[in-house]
Amino acid sequence: MMELSHCRVLAVDDTKLNLDILVNSLGADYELAVALDGVTALKMVQASPPDLILLDIMMPGMNGYEVLAKLKSRPETSAVPVIMISALSDLHTKSRGFQLGAVDYVSKPFEVEELRARVRTHLSLAQAHKDLRRHNEILEEKVRERTRELILTQQATIESMAALAEYRDPETGLHIHRVKGYVTLLAEELRSLPNYAGLLSRDYIEILALSSPLHDIGKVGVPDQILLKPGPLNADEFREMQRHTDYGRNAILSVQKKLGSMPFLKIAEDIVYTHHEKWDGTGYPRGLAGTDIPLSGRIMALADVYDALISRRVYKAPFTHTRAMEIIIDGAGTHFDPDLVSVFGEFAPGFRQVALFNSESDEQREALMC
Repeated sequence: MMELSHCRVLAVDDTKLNLDILVNSLGADYELAVALDGVTALKMVQASPPDLILLDIMMPGMNGYEVLAKLKSRPETSAVPVIMISALSDLHTKSRGFQLGAVDYVSKPFEVEELRARVRTHLSLAQAHKDLRRHNEILEEKVRERTRELILTQQATIESMAALAEYRDPETGLHIHRVKGYVTLLAEELRSLPNYAGLLSRDYIEILALSSPLHDIGKVGVPDQILLKPGPLNADEFREMQRHTDYGRNAILSVQKKLGSMPFLKIAEDIVYTHHEKWDGTGYPRGLAGTDIPLSGRIMALADVYDALISRRVYKAPFTHTRAMEIIIDGAGTHFDPDLVSVFGEFAPGFRQVALFNSESDEQREALMC
């Protein structure tokens, strides 16, 4: 806390005798400036806001109430404490000053010791408020910095875990980066619909995007001979491939036990476990239907299928963007949430841009342009 002797006080009164009294009473203790009228006072305050103002009420031109109202209307001076001074001592006069934002009222003629005590008290309070604001700003910055560190740590952890699945399935390439872009685009546009505005906060969308790379983390548990098989899977192999949703969910639950409940892990669990569910209930692993499928899983389902369609696989060449659109739109109400398909149909060019930015080959880029 700064020494009060370094505090600057502005005294405003149209009577020089009153200013002389204030200077004699306070000049030895503070850096004191004076003004004989409200207009001059406002100019002085604008140039360099003081730590406290002593303000006369009855002045020609601009009275003290008008000066006070101006001071409180300006962000740079609204926090400066103002003590009103006047020979008037009726309740209405005092009340009006307090209503406009004054912190105290001193009657003329001045009682010097009372004046000094009131000035000292309000300077101390104002300084304490400044110190508290500075302390809060420091704490807030520390919280922001810690939050940034946690987000970066989470991001690095998620990308590292997702990379494990990617290494096992090298054909996916930039898949997780494209899917992250699709998910963000879908969620942002879905948020504009009345039924979803309350569900899709900006924080939720950020966590959804952060968690999306983990959707296929369970593939690390699928045997290589199935995961990397160049031809169609038989029934037993397909059942084993389906288990990647269980493997992924178990991995997320294991992390939750160690780290505790965290929003991104809950959303990651829903994405991992439900992104192969279908709107009509024919998906896996549980055969959930409609809105029983978590919203994050429904969003991921569409994003994941679109990317699979426009990507090369050992069993197919990449589909064109137009053909991928047709398949997604045809799947409304069966494979996909109709609301999501509607948003996708309107903003499909954004999907194409995300895919082009993260494309893996000339072949994929050519398909996306058709």
